[in-house]
Amino acid sequence: MIEKIYIYHTNDVHSHFQYWPRIHEEVTRQRKLHAARQESMFVFDIGDHIDRVHPYTEGTLGKGNIDLLNAAGYDAVTIGNNEGITLPHEALDKLYENAQFDCVVANLFAEDGTRPNWAKPYQVFETDNHTKIGLIGVTINFQYFYEPLHWKVTDPFEALQHWVPIVKEQTDIVIILSHLGLSDDQRIAKEFPGVHLVLGGHTHHVLMNGELVEDCLLACTGKYGNFLGKVELHYDVEKRKMVEKKAILMETMQLPNTIGENQQLKAIAESGKQLLNKPIADLPYTLETDWYQDTELNQLLCSALTEWCQADCSFINAGLLVAGLEKGIVTEYDIHQICPHPINPCIIRLPGAVLKEVLAQTFNDPYISLQLKGFGFRGKVFGKMIYDQITFNGKGAAMEIYINGEAIDSKQLYTVATIDIFAFARFYPELTRSEKQFVVPEFMRDLLKWKLSNMFPLT
Repeated sequence: MIEKIYIYHTNDVHSHFQYWPRIHEEVTRQRKLHAARQESMFVFDIGDHIDRVHPYTEGTLGKGNIDLLNAAGYDAVTIGNNEGITLPHEALDKLYENAQFDCVVANLFAEDGTRPNWAKPYQVFETDNHTKIGLIGVTINFQYFYEPLHWKVTDPFEALQHWVPIVKEQTDIVIILSHLGLSDDQRIAKEFPGVHLVLGGHTHHVLMNGELVEDCLLACTGKYGNFLGKVELHYDVEKRKMVEKKAILMETMQLPNTIGENQQLKAIAESGKQLLNKPIADLPYTLETDWYQDTELNQLLCSALTEWCQADCSFINAGLLVAGLEKGIVTEYDIHQICPHPINPCIIRLPGAVLKEVLAQTFNDPYISLQLKGFGFRGKVFGKMIYDQITFNGKGAAMEIYINGEAIDSKQLYTVATIDIFAFARFYPELTRSEKQFVVPEFMRDLLKWKLSNMFPLT
């Protein structure tokens, strides 16, 4: 007897809900069809479903996303870096407390090495024909962010080396939920014989019909809910053997409109707005921003960074602020709208000679008009570099740079505050190689709220 098993999957939705009503409707429809045919069906998410760029996710700290997954009948998820490192420790620890599905992640632990009660290294599902499916989840180990958030994340391949043999012993089919990226998914397929399917995420790769590597099928749906993945497994129950595997992607834009989907989306957005409708400051005048010029608002954010990090100086790109603030009451929602990025402050310690080289690079910045994508940036363009406690005199080789009014001492060690992007993305290579400390769980917008509430307090 050949049993057909159907798996539907999403990854890297990043709180882009524009097609979520259609995804919900489609998996609900398919569940009824498969049930009528007595076929087994499962639905999985491979992480980064949440993204605090959306006010609903920000206002609920991700729990609203869990409600959406519950309503759509998901069976299991793993976490991505957006679940893992953009939430405060307590918020992640409580994220799945009302989940009606399993969260499988084998390489995440509490600071003391114990496994949190909401995270399972694996889960076993059983079909109507008693075929056992073992599910193992792994997430990318951004330890520099997890550790200051009091989590311990380990090498995902070491976790797989431990758990794959155990799960293979208990089950007929082994599936990995991998929020690692395509190259690591390919590595899993090569290094772990007997893994039948890797459902991937993180690098937003689009595999329209999957990719077969060493008899292991890889599948991924890209990003933002643009596709819903469907995998069909044909399993010979008597011979206990997989006989066929195939994957397709369904473009969600082409799925039928759901009844009232616009109203659903508006309700989600309005709910987030209401949750963030908390006054934080009262501006006596409008604060404008400009991606290509210094303004009071972007200077204010940069000085807040210096103060918060107790640094000697700081620099940021003007594109962090996507809009200005109107005169009058400013709410958390307003701040979220103008600074939507899940970007943390970062403290970097540099000798004066290195700092001078880096600042000279930023001063002659080729990235000012770059339409930056990824790395947590949710704005439009990179923008001009904004400085606090840093001044320049002259140009080229003769240019002099001052920190707090004094010429840079090439031998002195300086504490510099900036954004996490510059510490891991190779805009300025010296920064990626230097001693650094990520400031978590605060985002740049939290510093802006703090500064505005102190400068323009509510009356």
